[in-house]
Amino acid sequence: MPQDKTGDPRQAAGNKLSVLRKHPIFADLEPDALDQLCRYAKHTTVKRGATIAAKGDPGNNLFAVIAGTVKISSSSPDGRNAILNLIGPGEIFGEIAVLDGAPRSADATANTNCELYIIDRRDFLPFVKSQPALAMKFIELLCARLRWTSQQVEQVILQNLPGRLASALLGLTEERKFDSGSGTLAITQQEISEMVGMTRESINKQLRAWAGRNWVRLEHGAIVVLDIDALRELAESGLGGE
Repeated sequence: MPQDKTGDPRQAAGNKLSVLRKHPIFADLEPDALDQLCRYAKHTTVKRGATIAAKGDPGNNLFAVIAGTVKISSSSPDGRNAILNLIGPGEIFGEIAVLDGAPRSADATANTNCELYIIDRRDFLPFVKSQPALAMKFIELLCARLRWTSQQVEQVILQNLPGRLASALLGLTEERKFDSGSGTLAITQQEISEMVGMTRESINKQLRAWAGRNWVRLEHGAIVVLDIDALRELAESGLGGE
């Protein structure tokens, strides 16, 4: 990956400090600790479609997303793909393998052009041990990840297609996984199908039915949610027709 491209070291340090201070995971660190973290963080940019980390790779780095969206996914031997999560600005990924030392559990791909900070495991683990408040932040993060996984499993097992699709759209909306300022979910129907475990054709048919009710509007490479209440009612009931 390309490394920090800022020519002036003082400007680069200032940029890191500004960005990491705004990052929810690191925002409460004391100034000295934040300065230390900045020395560990390496800046990189990644083009859309590039592999950031592959399933089975050593978990040598923690990643903080500054701009763009990263897709966390897994593939089957027959080529089927499942999107497990979308990681956006202000979020981190790669923490599981970094903390337990086991290989990566999924693929991480740049879903858009991305800007990241990368922190080496050899630097990060001693740093976390010296910062109990930060360790608690990571415990909270892992709990949130587990809750997210439980919700996904519940949706796949218990909900029909309309309920699963409504839940997915609501989740993306509530997590602000949309284009800045527009409220539009920057996600394709293929990506949605890989999130809910249904064919793209089934997703398209359901979305068009909802578009006819003015619940959503379909755009090229994006979905606009128009009626959150209708989708929430559908998701909570788990039932719904065409």
